[in-house]
Amino acid sequence: MSYGEYEKRGIRRVPCFPDVIAALPYNCRMEILIEVILRAGRSAVELSLLVLLPVMVVMLSLMRLLEARGVLDWLVARLAPLLRPLGLTGLGVFAALQISFVSFAAPVATLAMMEQRGTSDRHLATTLAMVMAMAQANASFPLAALGLRLGPLLAFSLLGGLVAAAATYYLFARSLDCSEVSLDETMQHRVVSDTKGVLDTINHAGAEAFRISVGAIPMLVLSLVVVTALSEIGAIALLTSLLAPAMAALNLDTALILPTLTKYLAGGTAMMGVMADMLRAGTASVDLLNQSAGFLIQPLDIPGVAILIAAGRRVAAVWKPAALGAVVGILVRTLGHTLLG
Repeated sequence: MSYGEYEKRGIRRVPCFPDVIAALPYNCRMEILIEVILRAGRSAVELSLLVLLPVMVVMLSLMRLLEARGVLDWLVARLAPLLRPLGLTGLGVFAALQISFVSFAAPVATLAMMEQRGTSDRHLATTLAMVMAMAQANASFPLAALGLRLGPLLAFSLLGGLVAAAATYYLFARSLDCSEVSLDETMQHRVVSDTKGVLDTINHAGAEAFRISVGAIPMLVLSLVVVTALSEIGAIALLTSLLAPAMAALNLDTALILPTLTKYLAGGTAMMGVMADMLRAGTASVDLLNQSAGFLIQPLDIPGVAILIAAGRRVAAVWKPAALGAVVGILVRTLGHTLLG
C-alpha cells in the first residue's frame, strides 16, 4: 500500500523511502536513478584508476621483473619440496605467489597449465583450494592504502592457504585420482638481459595492470549501483534490522552486512569499492576492516569461483572438494584476524 493510500484511509504512517519514491512523478524517479548511477560510476572509476591501477602497476612490474630475472623460479624450486607433503607442486607454489601479489584471476593460467601438463585431479583440487582460501592482491593492496595491515594479512593468508591445501589433499579430495604423468613444472616467461628488456617488461606489466583495472570498472559500477539502490530503498536497513539480534548475540558489527553481501554476490573487487565508500563515509572503521579481512578478502564467491574454474574441464570438476577445503582455510584466517586484528 502506498503512502497516499494510507493517507486516504486516515491512517497515520511514517513514510519510508520506497513510498516516497512511488509518490514522485516518473521524471523525478528517473532523475534519482540517474543520480545513483552517476554517483556509483564516479566511485568505480576513481577506485579503479586512482587506487587499483597505481598499485597493480607497481606490483605487476615487480613480479614480472623478479620472474624474468629467475628469482621466482629459484624460490619455487626451493619451496616446492617443503610443500609437497601438503599436496602442492611447484606450479601450485607459483599460483600462491600470483594470487598474493598479482590478482585472483592470475592463477587461472597456472591452473590451466597444470591441467594440460598432466597434474592429477587430487593435486588440482589441492591447488584450487589453496588459491580460493588466500587473500587476493587486487583487493588487499588497494585496501592497504586505506588502512588494511598488509603484514598480518599476508601471514594469515599463507597459513589459511596451507591449511586449505592440507585439508583438501588429506580429507576432501582423498578419493580423487592422484596419478600423474611426467610433469614439466618449468614456467615460460620473459628473460631480462639488458636495460631494454627491463623497460619492455615494465611496459608489458603496465599494460596488463591497465587491463585488470579497466576490466574491473563494469563489475564495480553495476555492483555499486545495486548496493546504492538497495540502500536508498531501505532494503539494507531492513536486512540489518532483521539480522541485528543474531549479530548482537555473536558480537558482530552490523556494518559488515553490506560488504559481506556485496562480496559473496559480486566479488572481492566490488566489496573493495563498497568498503572504500564506507571508510570514507565513516560507517566502517579501519579496525573493522582488519578484523573482517579473513572472510572478506579471498576469491571464494560467485564471480571468483566462476572465473577460476574456467581454467579447464578437470579444474571445474574438482571445485566442490576444493571449496570445502577453502572454507576450512578461510575459517582459520577469520579466527586469526578476529583474535589479533
